[in-house]
Amino acid sequence: MTVKTDVLNRYLFDGKHARGELVQLTKAYQEIIALHEYPPGVQALLGELVAATCLLTATLKFEGEITVQLQGDGPISYMSVNGDDKQNMRGIARLAEPTAGIGLKELIGKGTMVITIRPEKGEPYQGVVALDKDNLADCLAHYFEVSEQIPTKIWLFNNADNTQVAGSLIQLLPDSDSKETQLSDFGHLCQLTNTIKADEIFSLDAEDLLYRLYHQEEVRLFEPQSVNYQCSCSEEKCLTAISQVSPSELISIIEEQGCVSMTCEYCLTTYKFDEPKLAHFIHEPKH
Repeated sequence: MTVKTDVLNRYLFDGKHARGELVQLTKAYQEIIALHEYPPGVQALLGELVAATCLLTATLKFEGEITVQLQGDGPISYMSVNGDDKQNMRGIARLAEPTAGIGLKELIGKGTMVITIRPEKGEPYQGVVALDKDNLADCLAHYFEVSEQIPTKIWLFNNADNTQVAGSLIQLLPDSDSKETQLSDFGHLCQLTNTIKADEIFSLDAEDLLYRLYHQEEVRLFEPQSVNYQCSCSEEKCLTAISQVSPSELISIIEEQGCVSMTCEYCLTTYKFDEPKLAHFIHEPKH
């Protein structure tokens, strides 16, 4: 049986005050790590962060971009996944030293998670939380607790050979007057979700998996959303960055190297700009 993958599913539990999400990734994840020779532990953590960012993006009712960054004093100095409301994802890890480590603590060390949301309309906003839990899923749950104040539980999975990643989320819906009932529903659905096994999430379609987990519940599944690897770099964005550089510095770089070049750290595409292309940045307008 071929499992439909690279999709995000959202669902509601009829009669229960909670909602859920499930993301299963193969191709999109493989394309993100393909261009970089990351050690297996780094691939696994980056995969978890990609799955987590998909889940996060789906919890936010907005059009725009989200960036989730991990920064610390461990072998990985910086890890970032950038996505949008259309589930276009890209990711990068920057290593301070070679590592055979696995897991959040061993790879990031003492650090923080920074979540930046840039809506197409409105002001960007940012949340910061310490990476003081044992794994990324628990750190994200803590983020929701602190910043959104909505009980949320997340499960993240990767398979042994780092070809697939997946994630699930249960979130309380504050849509009734009884806080006790809401928390009871949330706790009950978390217990059911906790029985999920890695081999199930990688071998079953969303419908089959949800039936296996919640066959006694009424689950209302929405239209799945496809998840894709797509880098958002462009010549236009490079030129915006170049516009911040002084004309004298641009002239110096062109004299030395023949052009100004910029390489996207996510997809490794290099953009080159010669003097005619940068003329309006170099030559001051005459008054």
